[in-house]
Amino acid sequence: MFKFLEPNKIFQITSKAPKYVLFLFVIVLSVGLVEALILSPEDYKQSDAVRIMYVHVPAAWISLGIFSSITVLSISGFIFKNKNFFLISKSLAPSGFVFNIIALVTGSIWGKPTWGTWWQWDARITSTLILFIMYLGLISFHNSFSNLEKADKLLSWLVIVGAVNIPIIKKSVDWWSTLHQSASITLTNEPSIDASMLYPLIGSILGFFGLIICLVLLSSKNQIFLREKTKSWIKDYV
Repeated sequence: MFKFLEPNKIFQITSKAPKYVLFLFVIVLSVGLVEALILSPEDYKQSDAVRIMYVHVPAAWISLGIFSSITVLSISGFIFKNKNFFLISKSLAPSGFVFNIIALVTGSIWGKPTWGTWWQWDARITSTLILFIMYLGLISFHNSFSNLEKADKLLSWLVIVGAVNIPIIKKSVDWWSTLHQSASITLTNEPSIDASMLYPLIGSILGFFGLIICLVLLSSKNQIFLREKTKSWIKDYV
């Protein structure tokens, strides 16, 4: 199984796949945004401000999902002694950082007409800001190391420790009194959101997920090129 994680195999995939993923991303996201911005109804309380949800929620989910994936990859790298897990996790970090920023900014924009304030130091918002700081530290510190393998291992330990913030973000609305409502979509219960809003939201999530795949493929290709540029197969490719 690990032969598919070898740099030359990943490089081949990341050289061919992005254009196909990008094509699907444009189609799915276009359909999702048309449904979200035009076809979905206004909220009876929030009016058109609710449409920010179709960007904010996917961005928040993706930023959490990426950090969770980085944690799993970091643990796998230590267990299987395979440096390519660390390479992939490094490729995920910039995308997670960008979507974390989008989640914070759109949340503030949504909060002003809904809550009457741009920012509130409640549990959900504060823990999401901590995630932003963790992403920023992960990217900044990694780029400050000249020894990439040492950086991979050190920062992977920090990611594993920092992963305690993930369940805090997820369960913060249940554990503490916050401005955020409880989750409308869970694995254990039927969605409490109406289908006219649920399906456009799912379309937006799938569209942004396609974008993430495309960005990670390109980032992985760049990481492999930087790390393996002295290898003969890279020279042959160039």
